[in-house]
Parts: sequence; structure tokens; C-alpha cells
Amino acid sequence: MYDLLVVGAGPYGLSIASHAAAAGLSVRVLGRPMASWRDHMPRGMFLKSEPWASNLSDPEGRWRLDVFCAFRGLAARHAEPLPLDVFAEYGLWFARNAVPPVDERTVARLAPCAGGFEAVTEDGETFTARTVALAVGVLPFTEIPQPLRRLSPALVSHSSHHADLERFRGRDVTVVGGGQAALETAALLAEQGTRVRVLARADRLCWNDVPPPWERPWWRSVRAPHSGLGPGWRNWFYAERPGLYRRLPERTRTRIAGDALGPAGAWWVRERVERRVEVLLGREIVTAREVPDGLRLELAGPGTGARSLHTGHVIAATGFRATRDRLRLLSPELRALLVTGADGAPEVGAEFESSYPGLFLAGLITAAGFGPAMRFVHGATFTAGTLVRGVRRRLRGAPPQVPSPTAAALPLEAPLP
Repeated sequence: MYDLLVVGAGPYGLSIASHAAAAGLSVRVLGRPMASWRDHMPRGMFLKSEPWASNLSDPEGRWRLDVFCAFRGLAARHAEPLPLDVFAEYGLWFARNAVPPVDERTVARLAPCAGGFEAVTEDGETFTARTVALAVGVLPFTEIPQPLRRLSPALVSHSSHHADLERFRGRDVTVVGGGQAALETAALLAEQGTRVRVLARADRLCWNDVPPPWERPWWRSVRAPHSGLGPGWRNWFYAERPGLYRRLPERTRTRIAGDALGPAGAWWVRERVERRVEVLLGREIVTAREVPDGLRLELAGPGTGARSLHTGHVIAATGFRATRDRLRLLSPELRALLVTGADGAPEVGAEFESSYPGLFLAGLITAAGFGPAMRFVHGATFTAGTLVRGVRRRLRGAPPQVPSPTAAALPLEAPLP
């Protein structure tokens, strides 16, 4: 029986495994390393976060992205987007150097057993562990608008379903959404000769500004400090103080996790979209039905333009909704025992332990508890160290760490820095 079973081998799973192995725990890692980045993002995309904010985490900080880039003879500079395939290669390099050997099989079922947990792989092998870190990334949580959900995958797909957009060359495609995934997908489609449009509910597209220079006068840094989520004190708080963020009232945390860092495109994709991609704003899909050569979409909203639209395929770049019910690899009895918050995600304690003893959660599904940083690679560093401390505490039989009682004294809508 292992001390810790890590389910998932993306940035969070690999970082947790590195910290756990360094702490002397017996660790088993299951999952295809960097699967989301290697198999579910089209070639030609770039990393939206800054290279210095995209490190996987090992206890000594030896296996950073800039070290890998130097090893490869590449540049990892502030305000210069890095190709996603380079980041995926970095994750594989990190796995080889900072993590015990990874078993690339997928876990099909996780259930409680005597003394801990039992994990069954896709080919039927069983592993047992005293504790589990569930780091399954975003793929179990894809969100597709309700009117599109019953249509064939040949007509409707999620943006995370594509490692290659070549199949859409010369076709008509509608991309739904107004965030980075939608806008960069649309840019790539247009550049390969696809007739593409973006359909968004918002009345305008939002674009991130070019980040300020890394070296700048001190007074500019004080006014808007750099952070892993962008410049400014709010972003700094979300990115650099997730432990304090967790002390905010639940209602405030849930609201911020849902609304902060809303849909926006990176500054470097803006010129690839404007005047090159048709954009329909203030519109959402009311109904969708299959017709010859594609779909007929009926639209509603305050925006001007067509109320009905014929397209060959819809790519829903509509994000992810991390809820307990979508953790289908958990046995029904285990899933039912997880206490959830207002957003439907399982609640976690101060060290990422769920309400079921020994089951720890990481990544997007913890955003309501620890803030928007958990939606990005940057959150892996705080998560890995904190979660492994919780695992060690659980293995020693010590009581889990609980929130500070001062949290209850915070006002219901506590102001942020």
C-alpha cells in the first residue's frame, strides 16, 4: 500500500508527486504526463501566462521553466509568449527529472477500502494507497451550452477536444465564447483558411494589456506589482496569498472565483482576430438543430445582426465547471460523501483535504476555496507544498489543519487589497 497515490500527471499532479517524493513518502503517479497540453490543445497555441509564472514546483526549485529553456537554447522572456508545445516538453522534462516514474494508465475508478483507497486502472489493475491526491485537471469539467449538448460530436465539440484543427480547413465554423480559448482558436482557424466567426454573449470583447516592463521605477511597481496572474494588487493577492484568500467568507470566495479574471484575450492575439474574424456580440444560442451540411442556430440577445445562423460546426470555447458530480471516476458512495460548497465543488480544508479523510484535491476544483490562481499553473507551487504537508499530517494520524477562527470575524463582503 502506497502512502500517496497521485491521480493525474499535469502540472499539479507532477508538482505534488515531486514534493511527496522529496518528503520520503512512497508515491505512485497515474496518468498521461501533460495530457491536456499534448492532446487537447491545437498546435500553434501559446502560453497565456508569463514564463516566470508557469513553473512546475519541486522543493528545491531546480527544475524551472527557464532552466529547461536554457537547456534547450530557447528564450523564456517576460512579455514574450511561449509556444504551448515547448511548455508541454518542459512538463515531460520535469517528470523525468523531479518525479518518480509515472504510470501512464488512466484511473477508471477510485473507491474507499480498508486502510485507505483502491484505484482501478483502465486495464483492470488495482492499486491501494493510504491517501490520494486527485489532480485531474480540467478535462472532466468541460462546459457546453445547454442547447448544444444533445447534438452529435460531429457537429458540436468543446475547444479542449482538439489537438489539431486541420479537419476544419475550408469549412464554416462558429466558435462560441469570448475568452482566450475562443479567440485563439478562431485566429488559428482563420489563418488556415477556415471561414470562422466568434459568437459571444458579452457586448464587447475584452483584451489584456501588454504587461509592464519587468524592470521599472519602484513607484510604478508599488502601484501595480507584478504577480503570477498579472499586474495589480488584486491579482497579486489572488496569485500570491491563496492561504489568506481562503479566510474570506465563502460567499465572497465563490463570487470572486466565478467573476475575477473574466473572459479576455491576450494582447498578442488581438491583431490576429480584429478585422480578420467575424464577431457577433450580444448574442447567445437559444436553440440548435441539425440541418443538411451542419446546424441551424437560433440566436437571442440585444446585439444587432442575424437572429438565425447556419454553420457547419460549433466549437464551444465555453470553459469548465468543476463540480463534485463530474468526478465520475469516484465511486458513487465516495462521491456522495463529499461535502460541497455553493458552487457544487467539493469543499477542501486548509491543506486541500476534502471532507472524506485522506482524499485531497488539487487544481481547478479548488478555485472556490483558494482563489483564481488554482485555474492556472501558477497555483501548483502553493498547492504542492501545502497539500503534501496535509498528507504527512494525515499519515501521522494528526488532526487536519482547520481555518483560523478569525475568518468568522471577517465581514460578509470583505474588501480585497
